[in-house]
Amino acid sequence: MSTGFEKKKRKTKTSFAASVDSFDITSKFQEYFTEVKDPRVERTRYHLLTDIITIAILAVIAGAQGWEDIEEYGLNKQEWLKTFLELPFGIPSPDTFRRVFEKINPKEFEQCFRQWVQSLVEKLGVEVVAIDGKTHRGSYDRESKLKALHTVSAWSSEHRLVLGQTKVNAKSNEITAIPALLEILDISGCIITIDGMGTQKSIAQKIIAANADYVLSLKDNHPTLHQQVKNWFEDSLAQGFFGLDVSISQRVEKGHHRIENRQVYTVSVSQLPVLHEQDLWAGLTTVVMVVRSIQHWNKTTQEVQFYMTSLKSDANKIGSAIRHHWGIENSVHWTLDVTFGEDECRIRSLHSPQNFALLRRIALNALERESSFRRSIRQKSRRAAMNDQYMLSVLTAAFSNLTLC
Repeated sequence: MSTGFEKKKRKTKTSFAASVDSFDITSKFQEYFTEVKDPRVERTRYHLLTDIITIAILAVIAGAQGWEDIEEYGLNKQEWLKTFLELPFGIPSPDTFRRVFEKINPKEFEQCFRQWVQSLVEKLGVEVVAIDGKTHRGSYDRESKLKALHTVSAWSSEHRLVLGQTKVNAKSNEITAIPALLEILDISGCIITIDGMGTQKSIAQKIIAANADYVLSLKDNHPTLHQQVKNWFEDSLAQGFFGLDVSISQRVEKGHHRIENRQVYTVSVSQLPVLHEQDLWAGLTTVVMVVRSIQHWNKTTQEVQFYMTSLKSDANKIGSAIRHHWGIENSVHWTLDVTFGEDECRIRSLHSPQNFALLRRIALNALERESSFRRSIRQKSRRAAMNDQYMLSVLTAAFSNLTLC
């Protein structure tokens, strides 16, 4: 029979081992964010910047949606946090978290984020990069005449990773933000998918110049070209594409109480009459029509969408890239709103909306990388909030065994 002293000794040893694991894992995780400069004057630095950023990231992984939530997480986990953080003055107050993230340079913070993501990408490889914009509606402030924050994000659906984020300037739009995002990403060899707003000649040129391919949604913002492609597909489909070399794929999916039938048609532009301003679209090779028939329990709807791409006519490959693009709406924007409460978030002062948005994307990536607990992101977040060992599993999956920049 074990004595009380032996039991205590074993418990102390186990606790020490857990602390070492926590220290090793969180040290690797923290190294990605050491390049963020402390925006505070030296005499007001009661809390270490690395402690503040670490607590904030862990809290948002655990579901925190504001500064008070972050403090609450820190207070409840203080004994565990002390095993790998210094915490010279305990847990910072909500006002401290707010003031720090108001002043952190978002470009520096995003650069650290991209260094981490790049280390993942180098291990995994990325084929399709979906780019889309999102408005953070809660950041709108009528009294201060402050417009809602709008960001553009890049998403790898195959690996379920947010690859990068950039802010859309208040007096601009996604047309200028997308090229800025492309410049900071290594997209060589990738397929870039963009919705209608980003279907611009200059953006197509930039993608081709970066040794990548594009699949661009063709909508009414290019009325002449859109109508020309639409009319051609309708006429050719009515004639059964007689005498044409057309690639066709069909996919049926069941789920969420509906049946979706997707048909993808791709045709080389060499088989079409000369398109409007065709020579101005760098690399344009193929036009695409996607017909989606969605059968609900009480009705059936049909959608027809058109695309233009630099890829050769291959309905299976192009259709797969288009499906990956839909993932940024279903897996990123929806999750950020429903699980992380992004649309309802009222954080809106100085740089804090942009920095908090990045905290959510760090949390989303980390939770997506953890695969031992096969549940929804919401359930993973709840488990991380309640179980410190699972939180370490999330950090291990996201940050360990990687080459640090």
